[in-house]
Amino acid sequence: MTKVICVDASRYSFDINRDLSVATRERKPGPPERIDGMTVGIVTMESDAPHGGEVHHDGDEILYVISGRLRVTGDSALNEPIELGPGAACIVKMGEWHKVDVLEKTQLLHITPGPNGDHRPRQADPS
Repeated sequence: MTKVICVDASRYSFDINRDLSVATRERKPGPPERIDGMTVGIVTMESDAPHGGEVHHDGDEILYVISGRLRVTGDSALNEPIELGPGAACIVKMGEWHKVDVLEKTQLLHITPGPNGDHRPRQADPS
């Protein structure tokens, strides 16, 4: 059995388990399945996240923009959103509620802790 495995990162996420073993999982529409470890994925975002914010209780999340532009807003600094462009990254600390808005079509690498987390429903547009 080969010890080097080629993976189509456009179709599969990587699950890094607590024992540091890695498995792949085909991505499905909707929010990612949370595992007991870290999920690493590359996603293309053309619209805002499908929720009104999320939080991770098991660790910090890393967001890295490959291309495009995003705005990340944390509840601890609602008036100080961070804009990320190509090559920029941010760390969302464990327990920080945050929201991701797409400023232009974005390819994003995320490293997301699990299995515990929560999300808020998206609020209706007031217009």
